[in-house]
Amino acid sequence: MDKNQIREVIAKRAALELKNGDVVNLGIGLPTLIPNYIPKGVNVTIDAENGMLGVGPKPTEGEEDINFFDAGGGYVTPLKGASIFDSAQSFSIIRGGHVDVSILGALQVDEKGDLANWMIPGKLTPGMGGAMDLLVGAKKVILAMEHTAKGNPKIMKKCNLPLTAAGQVNMIITEMGVMEITAKGIVLTEINPEFSVEEVQVATEAQLIVSENLKNMC
Repeated sequence: MDKNQIREVIAKRAALELKNGDVVNLGIGLPTLIPNYIPKGVNVTIDAENGMLGVGPKPTEGEEDINFFDAGGGYVTPLKGASIFDSAQSFSIIRGGHVDVSILGALQVDEKGDLANWMIPGKLTPGMGGAMDLLVGAKKVILAMEHTAKGNPKIMKKCNLPLTAAGQVNMIITEMGVMEITAKGIVLTEINPEFSVEEVQVATEAQLIVSENLKNMC
């Protein structure tokens, strides 16, 4: 699969985790593709941490409005009934536990649900942003990410990059499969039929627990 196919597979599968009535926050990068794949009949309210509830799909080229953008600076469209407010109000919503699902990217995640997604030592970074609050404040945390980076595992036994938060990740969705973080470790629940279990394990530093009910990735 090329880069665009990988991102599409991940975004489509992540969209299936959203349920009617959910308030959802999407991290920058790959997660911002998810609104384009939400199934018909599923109505969610997407939150942008810079201060917007009711984020819709990306606008078509030439239809961008400079008044509507997400936390990563990308253009978005407002759905009917959308609301805009300041950053303080936005983080009151997040810290108050009003976000049902937060879907983020990752540099690394480990078998305890620890997440590192904000910096690589020695490289210039603008800061952590709102990721720390989103991890702790959301009721469910899903990572939508590529399985490896330049051939190196991103799903670790233990993260070796500076953590964003510890023990907050519930689910990982990659182009290879779907994994859940449990007290016993990382359980592979769905697999992309283009890969074997052995190939997924080779690309993963942590030891995977293969579900007895393993099924093909939706």
